[in-house]
Amino acid sequence: MVDKIPLAGVIGSPISHSKSPQLHRHWLKTYRIAGDYIPMDVAAHDLAEVLRALPKAGFVGVNVTIPHKETILEIADLVTDRATLIGAANTLIFRKDGKIHADNTDGYGFVENLRSGAPEWRAGAGPATVLGAGGAARAVIASLLDAGVPEIFVTNRTRVRAEKLADDFGKRLTIVDWVQAGNILEDSALIVNTTSLGMIGKPSMRVPLDGLRRGSVVTDLVYTPLKTDLLAVAEDAGCVTVDGLGMLLHQAVPAFERWFGKRPEVDSHARAAALR
Repeated sequence: MVDKIPLAGVIGSPISHSKSPQLHRHWLKTYRIAGDYIPMDVAAHDLAEVLRALPKAGFVGVNVTIPHKETILEIADLVTDRATLIGAANTLIFRKDGKIHADNTDGYGFVENLRSGAPEWRAGAGPATVLGAGGAARAVIASLLDAGVPEIFVTNRTRVRAEKLADDFGKRLTIVDWVQAGNILEDSALIVNTTSLGMIGKPSMRVPLDGLRRGSVVTDLVYTPLKTDLLAVAEDAGCVTVDGLGMLLHQAVPAFERWFGKRPEVDSHARAAALR
């Protein structure tokens, strides 16, 4: 009897923009693993039914993206502590006992990308500034606190959302009004944009950036374009810049390993595959 070929995929709506299929298929081909990774556009009202049916078709797990990353916590049977803290999951494992296990690897991907792109960055070097207060910001903040960053300035266009983060994550967070965002950059060893500002088709980043100081690390979760205006200005100011594509690559590593039994390497070939 031939075992089922393991399948994985990504669920969202829409899903055509996802770069995950190119990346995972590259790894499957590179390591000569029989399997496939399939993009699936699933509406919210069908999500639970689809997830329960997938293991019967040979799926060992899936990634979950917008708009299902929060809803999935209500469907999963088991949720990791970090997914609970972040309030969203991006990785599901279909266990042999029939239970759905939900995790969030976004924070892991963020920190690994940071360490890869800015190897001299140290969590204890000073405060970090996080622009934005959405789900991506929650993952970034959780990972930075876990890494040992002493203080995080959080600024968001809607202050009440930022204040909710302070309630959830504690005293190491300081909330700063959006109009004052430019004034905290000089004191920050790390600046992270978690908003969609600067993305192709979105408004530009209008935070004053003249406070950026040489040697600070600046990273943008936006990767379309790869070099956002924020990163271009930061580069000119002598900052160390890290683009957002690596976060996508690194967050996929633990999922691929769990599903297919091989820990993949994030290298230039994986990066090129994601950009195809």
